[in-house]
Amino acid sequence: MVFNNLYELYQSSINSFSSNICNSTFGGEKLTYAEFANRVEKLRSTFAQYGLRSGDKVVLLSKSMPNWSVAYFATVISSMVIVPILPDFTRDDITKLILHSEAKALVVSDKLMSKVSTEVIESLNVVIRSTTLEPLFKTTDEIPNTDGYDIPDKDSTAAIIYTSGTTSEPKGVMLSHYNLTSQVEMYWGIYKVYEHDVFLSILPLSHTYECSIGMIYPFRRGAQVVYIDKMPTASILLPILRTVKPTVMLVVPLIIEKIYRNKIKPMIDGSHALKGIYKTFVGRKLISLYAGKKLYDLFGGRIGFFGIGGSKLDIEVEQFLFDAKFPYAVGYGLTETSPLIAGMGPDQVRVGATGPALEGIEMRLGNINDSGEGEILVKGPNVMQGYYKNKKATEEAFTSDGWFRTKDLACLKKGYLYIKGRIGNMIVGPSGENIYPEEIEFVINSNTVVEESIVKSDETGRLTALVHFDRQALEEKYNMYCEQLSEKMEEVKKDLLNYINQRVATKSRISKIVEIVDDFEKTPTKKIKRFLYNAKGKIESYANSYVNDR
Repeated sequence: MVFNNLYELYQSSINSFSSNICNSTFGGEKLTYAEFANRVEKLRSTFAQYGLRSGDKVVLLSKSMPNWSVAYFATVISSMVIVPILPDFTRDDITKLILHSEAKALVVSDKLMSKVSTEVIESLNVVIRSTTLEPLFKTTDEIPNTDGYDIPDKDSTAAIIYTSGTTSEPKGVMLSHYNLTSQVEMYWGIYKVYEHDVFLSILPLSHTYECSIGMIYPFRRGAQVVYIDKMPTASILLPILRTVKPTVMLVVPLIIEKIYRNKIKPMIDGSHALKGIYKTFVGRKLISLYAGKKLYDLFGGRIGFFGIGGSKLDIEVEQFLFDAKFPYAVGYGLTETSPLIAGMGPDQVRVGATGPALEGIEMRLGNINDSGEGEILVKGPNVMQGYYKNKKATEEAFTSDGWFRTKDLACLKKGYLYIKGRIGNMIVGPSGENIYPEEIEFVINSNTVVEESIVKSDETGRLTALVHFDRQALEEKYNMYCEQLSEKMEEVKKDLLNYINQRVATKSRISKIVEIVDDFEKTPTKKIKRFLYNAKGKIESYANSYVNDR
């Protein structure tokens, strides 16, 4: 059943699962669905006390916790609009976005209060502390009390989510109630969640990915979500996994890629015997199965769905997960599509693919080239209403016949989607061939001494790799101290260049390596701000390049 709005979805779950555990904090509080509802009603009363009405905006700036979900539902079921903001936005960005949203209230966690400017506070009716749901600041005592709230319409805006694009200024994506409720029902066709399921949440709820799949979906099905009150580092996460034994987890590729490179790959490469056996087909399968069982136990021994999304998964890591029979699944989507467009369950996985389109979504490729690659175009009930107060950007986001333009390039094989890269990132080679830097970057990043990289075309048309090295890995591999590395950097870059060019197609070979000493500048969703490094002359500001003039 597809609910018309989040109010109907909320009431159904509260009535059906009242005694179930809804949300909990590891080592802390546990809320049943009935207790959750009591908090929601309390917060709605506070909103009313400070004059908030249906249609008003409420900004949610908080770390993930049970009260994040409380604030979300208290807002949307009152026909108000929730505006989740990523905690990693800068103070200036937060000021800009809150003022742009025209919010009347702010729900904020203690540690993030320092990012809220006086200008913002003065523009609001009330500021509410997320840990207690009590008011922190108010503008005046003379605000009239709201006399009840409307029930939201199917097409009412439920959320405005500011994206943190890698190529432009953030835009406010408007998602309707039906965008979100229809999307949640689509997940049932990928992986069925029941009352006994336990989600372990480690991604920010302000990501649409975690919010839709990791919060609204389990709420719809009466399941439990467990939150962590600390940064989910490996040392903190491992004992939690043993205790919680989650059945569902959602991660970004970086998390599982780090586990593979820090735990699995060293185990194989550290033994000459294992390394030799692993190169054979049968050996690879057997070793992967053994390591996969260890990985499954590491995650608590009950994982049924390990969802990976947010960016493309390294193909070497995915091949291992597939061979290991680990219950992973990859999906593809954007904030503008609520977010999922294509996805699959663990039993449908094909290495390198992001699955077929979800049931109810139309998907096709536009401007297909000779290689069968084209831009992913989408229609469906999950597609956004538009960008808030940005008519021009909204018009540009759709084709003349109403298809949403993802700006992602892909090919389709037997209904499965294979992502190639972003249109804005694609490089046209000297002979007119399409070169996808993301594919080369996967090869570069697979080298143990590399932390991250970007591939770009320089003024001469040759490919340049900007590389941020893992200094500890360099010390171990080249058996030297950090201060000695500068003397060996030319050798390091030459070795890396050979490594890359032996593994990529001729058209994708790298000519120059430039070391980026500091971390790449990133968006709040931890994606590299590529546009900063594509600026003309930017590359010249970095030293220590290695050029291959062959």
